[in-house]
This record gives sequence, C-alpha cells and structure tokens, in this order.
Amino acid sequence: MKVKIIRVDKTLPLPEYKTEGSVAFDLYSRIDAAIKPREVVVLPSNLIIEVPPGHALILASRSSLAQKKGLVLRNAIGVIDMDYHGPKDEIGLQVYNFTEQPVMIERGERLMQGLIVPIVRAEWEEVGQIKDSSRGGFGSTG
Repeated sequence: MKVKIIRVDKTLPLPEYKTEGSVAFDLYSRIDAAIKPREVVVLPSNLIIEVPPGHALILASRSSLAQKKGLVLRNAIGVIDMDYHGPKDEIGLQVYNFTEQPVMIERGERLMQGLIVPIVRAEWEEVGQIKDSSRGGFGSTG
C-alpha cells in the first residue's frame, strides 16, 4: 500500500518497519525536549500522513517507552483520522512523564509506533432488545 507522507524536517528519516515481521512503524520526536515530572507534552512527530481511505492510523507506545523512559502515551492510544493531513496537521505524540524526575527526549528518538488498519463504519439500527440475557462484565468470566 502506497501512503503519502510529508516530513516537516527532511533531515530526519522516514518511518520504517524495523524487521520483516514488524506490524508497526516507528515514530520519532522532531525536537529535543525536557519533560518535567507529572507533565503532559505533545511532541511533534515530523510527519503529516495521508491515511488511505477506509483506514485509520493507530498510535501506540513502543513497548520500551514506560520502562526505559518513564513515559506513557497519554490517551493509551492515538487515532489519526483519514482527513487529518492538511499542511499544518503534523502528528503529535502526547506523552505523560509518570516519574519524579525530568525525562530528556532527543531529536529523532523513537517513541511511538503506528499501525495502519482497515476501518468499518457502523450503520446504527436502533432496536428495543438485542438478546434475552446478559453475560456480565468486568471479570465475570473468571
């Protein structure tokens, strides 16, 4: 699948899949940053990506982000819509420093991973009841 992309700063690399089996590509910070304890910041990713029709770009933390840096993706995941690719729509990486120390981010440091996934839009059919019984939730299966 060909995906149109703009790099704000062309000295930073295009995103890449690091192994043959990788399902996600890495996203970087375009700037150096010092993130204070308990602070939320949005770091510029350097990328404007035209998500293909019928797809979404899902952002997730790299598996090492919390352990190595003390950061988490603030909203657990990020969702980049198909129509978010205008000239000022650089993808932001919203992170939270959950430590008691400042966290330093270097320009070009890999922080997030992105997955381009197909999306099905629902058409709602409102009904009075869907089934006769409920299965339970929040740990009801053991």
